Amino acid sequence: MQDSRTDLFVDSWGTGAPVVLVHGSLATGAEEWQAQRPLAAEGFRLLVFDRRGYGRSAAAEGEDFLRDADDIAALMGDGAHLVGHSYGGLGALFAAARRPEATLSLTLLEPAAFGLARDHPAARALLEQLLALWDLDLPDQDWVVRFLKAVGSDPDALPPELLDAAVPLVPVCRRARPPWQCEAPLAALAAAPFPKLVVSGGHSAAFDAICDDLAQQIGAARAVAAGAGHEVQFAGERVNELLLSLWRRAANRS
Repeated sequence: MQDSRTDLFVDSWGTGAPVVLVHGSLATGAEEWQAQRPLAAEGFRLLVFDRRGYGRSAAAEGEDFLRDADDIAALMGDGAHLVGHSYGGLGALFAAARRPEATLSLTLLEPAAFGLARDHPAARALLEQLLALWDLDLPDQDWVVRFLKAVGSDPDALPPELLDAAVPLVPVCRRARPPWQCEAPLAALAAAPFPKLVVSGGHSAAFDAICDDLAQQIGAARAVAAGAGHEVQFAGERVNELLLSLWRRAANRS
């Protein structure tokens, strides 16, 4: 359904404590979060939305983590758990910092926080690879494959329909507010009382370093859910166990 507050398409799975699930680039909410759908039977209402520029939500020239943060903050209502993947993790970071009183917990799955861990050789190499890719004049089909391989997603392992659906979304991704220019609100998040979790997929020394640095700076727990590359949430049960543990711990605090 279309959310009247935000002009976004939002699907709702289950009933209970709200959870806002924030997808990454080149995908829609339903595509990215199907493996988490069983959590709707655990007493949680999963709000699965298409970020601006994607799916059935309002159009946008390029994705923008600051605009995403506005949308997420509105979707949180009186209080919600936040889960963000990749570029979507940046919007979740800012929304949590803006509304700490309404944030029940924050989980970040390999967020695109490329401004972190720049002293780590692998993280620096990944950033340089992405900067070079943004300057290449490639057909969108080829650019998708290069991008997915750079961040650690195997294009050959994805369902062909997902890969085909990603190609028309390339302009939204390439015209994004650059994630490497993100100055994340680390101090505000470190001071916030809600529980935090940062998860990597165990496939990339670069993302491991970024997640290590972020977790240390914001006082988050740190975990690895291997088996799905950069699409950490596709690991399914392992990620779901981590989420349930965090959400239940947050409920016990209140």
